[in-house]
Amino acid sequence: MERSTVTGDNGKRKAVSRRQSRHELLTAHCSRLTDYGFTLLELMIVISIIIILAAVALPQYQKTIMHARETVLRDDLFRMRSLIDQYAADKGKLPQSLDDLVSAGYLREVPNDPITDKKDWNTTTGDDPYSTEGGSGITDVHSAAGETATDGTPYSDW
Repeated sequence: MERSTVTGDNGKRKAVSRRQSRHELLTAHCSRLTDYGFTLLELMIVISIIIILAAVALPQYQKTIMHARETVLRDDLFRMRSLIDQYAADKGKLPQSLDDLVSAGYLREVPNDPITDKKDWNTTTGDDPYSTEGGSGITDVHSAAGETATDGTPYSDW
């Protein structure tokens, strides 16, 4: 059996057989790996905690996004309705379409409906009280979304 020297834990050199030194090296190497790594169980627990936190946070995130869209919709409707009134007061007639507000400079562009993400607004036309000829024009604007808001009312009724 061959002999070789190995440095021990206390720093002293000792003579051991080749087979014995390999065993000590392998044991020392394996113990270092388990000291610094994570077990599969620890990783599974951490991943489970992350999944549970994500499952709790996702509905709240979606609720916040929907609330923000509803707020933008309310603001857009208020702004377009007031611009329709301003247009009628300035021009003496109601606009025939939302594009008339854009071409007259009251809006830069027709905004997207935040619920449908399209420029598909439902407009209500009616008799023009400002017109002496009995014309008609846009009197109101509504969302084209068919869904129901978080408060239970349809978006098309706003």
